[in-house]
Order: sequence, then C-alpha cells, then structure tokens
Amino acid sequence: MATRNIMIVGVGGQGTLLTSRILGGLAMDAGFDVKLSEVHGMAQRGGSVVTYVRYGEEVAEPIVEEGCADVIIAFERLEAMRYAHFLKKGGALVVNDQRIDPMPVVIGAAQYPDNILEKLGEEFTVYAVDAMEEAKKLGNAKTFNIIVLGVAARHMEFSKEQWMRVIERTVPPKTVELNKKAFEVGYALDR
Repeated sequence: MATRNIMIVGVGGQGTLLTSRILGGLAMDAGFDVKLSEVHGMAQRGGSVVTYVRYGEEVAEPIVEEGCADVIIAFERLEAMRYAHFLKKGGALVVNDQRIDPMPVVIGAAQYPDNILEKLGEEFTVYAVDAMEEAKKLGNAKTFNIIVLGVAARHMEFSKEQWMRVIERTVPPKTVELNKKAFEVGYALDR
C-alpha cells in the first residue's frame, strides 16, 4: 500500500489533536507504520492548528507535502481554504461548515472571505457538513469533531468497527457512548 497522507486542520480548541490520536491509533492497530506531526499556531488564542497523519508500510517523515494529502479534515471553512492546496488530485476535502473569525477579522484588519465552500468546490471534491448543528442535536456541541471524522472515515480504508474500537479507548471514558453516537451520525450522512 502506498503511504496515505491525512491532514487535520482547525482552530485551537476544536479537537484536532484528539482526532489525530484516533486516526494514528487506528492505523497502528491495522499494522501500519505511522508518523504524526502536530503544528501549533496560536492554539490557545483560536489560531490555526494543523496535524499530519501519515501511514503505510514504511513512513520516513511525518510532514505532508503540498499536493499530496489524500484526505483533509477541516473543522472550519477558512482553515479548509488555507490548506486546500495540500490536497492531491482526486483527494477528499471534508469540511465542517462553521465560521470562526480569526483575530485579524475580529479586530477589523481583514474580511472573512465569502462563498468559501463554493470556491473550494470549483477545484476540489468537497464534503461539507454542519457538524455543529448535528452535535447540538446529540446534546453536546463538543462532539462535532467526531461527526466530521465520521464523514471522513467514508474516504479511508478502515471498517466502521475498527473506528469504533479506537474511539472507545481514545476518548475520555465517560464520553465513549456519546462519541460513538457522534461518529455514527457522521458516518451515516449521505455524502
């Protein structure tokens, strides 16, 4: 199997690191060599956070090169736009349809771009989900990242059962059932 390159991008506090731990654990369980790399921007202040997960027979380095990502999991629209150039031709861009204004927009020094999903759709295969809305239906907005992961799972080679086993042992014990439900929601979305 060729090395698979996954990027998880978002804003500090959105669960990118937990998501990368789930994906890394899943690939290790399947017997792959796995490399993870976390790149923190201003994570505590809502800045950009990027995590690379690479897995395959033998993985030399953790960084994903531009134009090489098989799947990009984006927890926010602007972050999807910022990192879309890393996606390879035919790759899947899974985007949580949420807007979080970065500091330059908050202070009025920049404008938040319009029609991000439409613009991305002109060049890439985009799977958009309003995961925050779905998470609220479950009664816990914090599960939105696992819903997005459920959508992304449809674009990877692991079975639903494999995902569930890793979620069970990776998320905090008291949240296991809720996170499994969140994953099911994302996995079942017709994309």
